[in-house]
Amino acid sequence: MKISVLIMDKKTKACPKSSELISILTSRFGEKMNLARIRFFGLFICALCKVQIVTFEKLAAAFESTAECSSSLRRIQRFIAKYPLDTDEVARMIFSMLPHEPPFTLSIDRTNWKFGQTDINCLVVAVAYKGLAFPVLYKLLPKAGNSNTGERIEIIKRFIALFGRESIGGLVADREFVGFKWLEYLNNESIEYHIRIKENFYVTNPRTGEKVPVKWLFMSVEVRQYRVLHKIYYINNQLVYLSGSKVFDKNGKPEMQILVSFKKPDSAHAKYKERWQIESVFRALKTGGFNIEDTHLTALDRIDKLFAMVIVAFTWSYLVGLFLHENLKPIRMLNHGYKAKSFAKHGLIFIASILLNTQNQIDLNIFRFLSCS
Repeated sequence: MKISVLIMDKKTKACPKSSELISILTSRFGEKMNLARIRFFGLFICALCKVQIVTFEKLAAAFESTAECSSSLRRIQRFIAKYPLDTDEVARMIFSMLPHEPPFTLSIDRTNWKFGQTDINCLVVAVAYKGLAFPVLYKLLPKAGNSNTGERIEIIKRFIALFGRESIGGLVADREFVGFKWLEYLNNESIEYHIRIKENFYVTNPRTGEKVPVKWLFMSVEVRQYRVLHKIYYINNQLVYLSGSKVFDKNGKPEMQILVSFKKPDSAHAKYKERWQIESVFRALKTGGFNIEDTHLTALDRIDKLFAMVIVAFTWSYLVGLFLHENLKPIRMLNHGYKAKSFAKHGLIFIASILLNTQNQIDLNIFRFLSCS
């Protein structure tokens, strides 16, 4: 896939004659959005990359427009309040931008925050890739706390309807995502999964009928050891494979990490490690990038549209950062072996520097969607 968004040519000091972002916006939304809306969408995304915060007043001030800031602010408010944004089309757009081919490892998790007394709770499905993940689908939950089985099944069914069952190579999830109906659905769909369960869960040996706490099967496992049980067990009346290890929690204390799998338990431990990539996404959407928690929106339909545009900006930043790292400007490695910043942050900083630096000779014809109607 050609990734040429906002990468400047070293000789001409101008942008290339194509923009992946523009082409995707117009191809995805051209039939459902008029040109003014497409331009607004582009303005909003670029403003997000400039100011890296979702406060409408700051976004309005960052619009590349001849209009007054107050006019841009009203335009943002009208779009968020009234315009019906097709988030399935946003999902298709992000899916088409993915830098690798399916089948994909999906990570499912929730992110949440509070504004005043209002809980904002979002269930997200993301495609894991190179230490970070691409959020493709999401669902705003009208409640605090865990998602339920119906909500999880609904979002996976939606993914399959949009992108096909064959695009799912596997699914990883944390301890929230267990339950009889949920595991039954994944088993019936033959979706490979590796899901962590609580160590006090009971499992049943189908050969003997003996029911024991699952932690008993891994009591002798030492820290950083990994054990696979090749015998199949029942959990919540569903047949699964079990594997376990002992790891350190966030406070440095050892704890059991026990996984249930549809198949391939030998690779469960390695696959499950990809789950944390979605947590990196949540950091990037919050304090590590776009500060989405700073929104004062509380109506779910309005947050839904804002979240859609933020994940487009995030995906754009990720792709630019990945391209820079692999081709032009590698991210500095720290002494402990980790990158100094994520691909998304790397790209976001670069995009912001290009958009904010008026000395750069950018061919504005390439960014027609930035022009204000």
